[in-house]
Amino acid sequence: MRKQIATFGLAAAIGASMSAVADKAAAFEESAREGRPEINVQLGPRPFFLINDMADSPLKRKLQQCENRKFKPSGFSIGHRGAPLQFPEHTRESYEAGARMGAGVLECDVAFTKDLQLVCRHAQNDLHTTTNILLTPLAEKCTKPFTPAVIGAGGEIVTPASAECRTSDITLAEFKTLRGKMDASDRRATTVEQYVGGTPDFRTDLYSGPTSGHLMTHRESIELFKRLGVKMTPELKSPVVPMPFRGFTQAEYAQKMIDEYKAARVKPSDVFPQSFDKRDVLYWIRNEPAFGRQAVYLDDANTVADLPNASELASYREQGIRIWAPPTFALLAVKGKNKIVPSQAAKDAKAARLDIIAWSLERSGVLANLDGDFYYQTVEDAIDREGDLMRVIDVLARDVGVRAIFSDWPAPVTYYANCMNIR
Repeated sequence: MRKQIATFGLAAAIGASMSAVADKAAAFEESAREGRPEINVQLGPRPFFLINDMADSPLKRKLQQCENRKFKPSGFSIGHRGAPLQFPEHTRESYEAGARMGAGVLECDVAFTKDLQLVCRHAQNDLHTTTNILLTPLAEKCTKPFTPAVIGAGGEIVTPASAECRTSDITLAEFKTLRGKMDASDRRATTVEQYVGGTPDFRTDLYSGPTSGHLMTHRESIELFKRLGVKMTPELKSPVVPMPFRGFTQAEYAQKMIDEYKAARVKPSDVFPQSFDKRDVLYWIRNEPAFGRQAVYLDDANTVADLPNASELASYREQGIRIWAPPTFALLAVKGKNKIVPSQAAKDAKAARLDIIAWSLERSGVLANLDGDFYYQTVEDAIDREGDLMRVIDVLARDVGVRAIFSDWPAPVTYYANCMNIR
């Protein structure tokens, strides 16, 4: 898998090259899904659209050969916040859509409420952009009320519209009265109604109606994921309030998240706790080793210059960290005119014996129109069509050797995993 295969058309070579990837994915999805429901996976048209859009290549022809097979869930495919390309993130509907698309692992980002209950939100302070809170009486409890934009005489934004509503502003009971919406806001808004809009063109509000968008507690997500038969990767979100909060320490926060899996009798092998804060990861390694041995250290690098060097990556392994999860751009580079290859950071991580998870695909809109996109910043010059998403997945799987891939729309990753026999 470490070496690039020149000819994809040789079935034997393909099988051999993917065996290591399959072994890694098996840690996420047991080959015998004993006691778990079998999802009738429905990928929809997107993977087929992407493959048809690819430039002619051995990879395209290989992927086309799989179009009539029955697809199954894969642990290689992680539903990032569920399926938020079209469904409000961290809602029941988003999670169900992700599982239906074959994501073998689903993510609940974990924040806490005013009464110290754990809920699924991407950030502690995103309720104003991911829920309808500003349209409810609970808006009065927000840390920062809605402030309309100031627009200049020439139509320019002098001061953008703003608000800040935190999970810690409200109780769990109040949180459960809210509805999820697509994560968006309109910086030019002069009214609340305008502000809660702003959904990007490549997403949709079709699934954000008044009877959908059911918010989830962390405990509820665990029970839902058990019913869906998927594994779980909770992310402990960094608090925006000073800790301790009402006597609740950071260590108690990290422990409470794990305790809810233990109370639900979830096997540690089914849980991959994550954090951008190394202290959380090391806490789990020391205090909950059954969970800590597969804790995921998320990298918050914004550019290549921010990435850890070879020595730093080696130190992660020495500290007991086994899985490193950087943004997609960190793992890719361009060789020659438009050949996508593993980055130096990817090579260094492998040399350090770290497993790798990539985040997150399907957050960049139309790939043919990339212009300084965060996720593709190192390979943007090699991306010029929608079908190139499948090339990216292939390099991540075959050449980088990632353990799994986060995606806002898991279907293409699931398609690839099934075609390459990655479970």
